[in-house]
Amino acid sequence: MTDPRPITRPPLSGGSGDDGEQRGSLIQRAVTVLEHVAEAGGASARDIADVTGIPLPSVYRIAQELVQVGYLVHLREEKRFALGYKLHTLGARLHDDLGVPRELKQEIARLHADTRMAAYLAIHRGADFVVVFVADSPACPRLEPMEFGFHETPHATAFGKLGLSEYTPEQRRSYLAPHQPHRLTPSTITDPAELEVALARIAAEGIAWEHEEFQVGTACAAVPIRADDGLLIGSVAVSAPVGWYAGQMRHIEHRLRACASRAGRIYRLGNRPA
Repeated sequence: MTDPRPITRPPLSGGSGDDGEQRGSLIQRAVTVLEHVAEAGGASARDIADVTGIPLPSVYRIAQELVQVGYLVHLREEKRFALGYKLHTLGARLHDDLGVPRELKQEIARLHADTRMAAYLAIHRGADFVVVFVADSPACPRLEPMEFGFHETPHATAFGKLGLSEYTPEQRRSYLAPHQPHRLTPSTITDPAELEVALARIAAEGIAWEHEEFQVGTACAAVPIRADDGLLIGSVAVSAPVGWYAGQMRHIEHRLRACASRAGRIYRLGNRPA
């Protein structure tokens, strides 16, 4: 069960540093420092500054504050920073929050076996989503990469378009404003009017198709998992090379809808994600 106690920590100082960072900028820089340390498996302040472009004095200040709250540790003898144990607590809480019941894993594995495509389970929170379980094989591997750029391009993925279709046009414009849709492949939809038409179709049909919009040569489809009140809480999806869909689009859609229906029943029986 998720620990209900809040995480308490002193705030990052802002607005009075040597380069006058505002609080928002400091938070973004702190995240950037954490991400680089994670990717590099540990890094010195100089390495962090060189790679991220953050001034060295700011790196020292941010890193020391992250050490104080337990998100980094300073390995003095090695003269580098590494991830702190507090991140394990956050990761454990996220894992608990997004825990996948065994029965649901079995459903996704069955979808993979039935379609012979990579099968996915995602948890949605508005237009944001996280893939929490994948069933694939060497013959039909998962999408790669699923980290960099995957969540930042909702207009180009079946998962993301499913979430966007839940919003009103005004909500979509507000959500997409910070990161305007850009082209990943020649098939990526970037025109606002065309995207609106595509999302309206998804909302009406209850299935999102993605044809080479995220990666050339690959197509995907996703179907929503809904709560009793109709709220989108997750989705099931498949991906495969475009040619694999020939002659079996209806079969794939049927298997997706059946899997999503069973997944919804599992959540409604008491395993709904937070």
